[in-house]
Amino acid sequence: MATDPRPSDRDPVRALVRASHHLSADDLGAVVAEQARRLGVRGAVVYLADYAQHVLLPLGGEGVPLRHEVTIDGSVAGRAFRRVEPVPAPAGDGPASLWVPLLDGAERIGVVEYVLDGDPTPELEDDARSFASLVAELVVTRDAYSDLFARLRRRRELTLAAEIQWELLPPLTYASDRVVITGALEPSYEIGGDTFDYAVNGALVDLAVLDAVGHGLPAALLATAAVGAYRHARRTGLDLPAIAAAMDAVVAGQFAGSRFATAAVARLDLDTGLVTWVNCGHPDPIVVRDGALIRPPACPPARPLGLLAAAPAVCRMQLRPGDRVLLYTDGVVEARSPEGAFFGEDRLADLVVRAELAGDPPPETMRRLMGSVMQHQDGRLQDDASIVMVEWQTGREEQLRL
Repeated sequence: MATDPRPSDRDPVRALVRASHHLSADDLGAVVAEQARRLGVRGAVVYLADYAQHVLLPLGGEGVPLRHEVTIDGSVAGRAFRRVEPVPAPAGDGPASLWVPLLDGAERIGVVEYVLDGDPTPELEDDARSFASLVAELVVTRDAYSDLFARLRRRRELTLAAEIQWELLPPLTYASDRVVITGALEPSYEIGGDTFDYAVNGALVDLAVLDAVGHGLPAALLATAAVGAYRHARRTGLDLPAIAAAMDAVVAGQFAGSRFATAAVARLDLDTGLVTWVNCGHPDPIVVRDGALIRPPACPPARPLGLLAAAPAVCRMQLRPGDRVLLYTDGVVEARSPEGAFFGEDRLADLVVRAELAGDPPPETMRRLMGSVMQHQDGRLQDDASIVMVEWQTGREEQLRL
């Protein structure tokens, strides 16, 4: 007597889980295309965003439809990525399709194209979201022990310094029910001394933005040591001045001469909205509140890391629900146009406000902001630029769910 098929034979997500245990990165595209057919679609193609988030690059494989890269700006696929929402595309010269973003938590890593026989039903769209969520997790886990995706995402060669910095970074975007953290850095393929880090532990958010002096590999090595010291001190449970002192000791002890780094090291209490920070020769944070730029209360900066002469003062500011805190390196606001005009803090705040009014999710705000910084300098930065935006109780975290 015939028996019913196993539940995994009927459920596309469970079937993909079963197929994933010994799945290599090289076979991911083919297995996703095969298992997606259980959804009732004709096929599926995985696309990953390049390092600069300008294009989406298809992952090939046996049985995967032939595809080419598509731009993030000006394409249906790009709209799904930009808006973090499924986007159907009706049949034209080819079959209909449904584009669904790939999210690792809240971080955008690409999209999935589902090839359809007709318009998607609500049930199919819901199943496609769940399937895409699992695909994103498989991309992230396979990326940890394969070079395939890192190679795919390169439109051109990374410098050694950039290679180091990208491996050092946390996910570019994190979201919970009370906070969104999202960051960006440029030039993506040549970044050297700029970096950032963060951690969310219970009601506390720790973050640091750092600018190591110099360029290229020497700056990347200094930044790596400073971030390692930051994480070690943070995980030991030190307060902000002690964290800065630990970072200073590593920079001063390991890098001779005039090597140093500027840094802003901050902590946000999600229960109260109190943000505290220490400033080691770095630009002050700014706050965007109700569409306006708010500067924090005056607080004396300390000397840069590696040159500290005394414990840095602790700065404080009480946030209101809906506030956005921006921490950045000087390469953002001091970016100069060919005519010599600075990008500036006012332009920075205005771009954040306009992105919110346009309905852009937080990571898209950062992508567009960095695009504007690059455009301001005719596509060639004179200095590395890094920025982190922290949104407290803005409600935009709901834009980062599938």
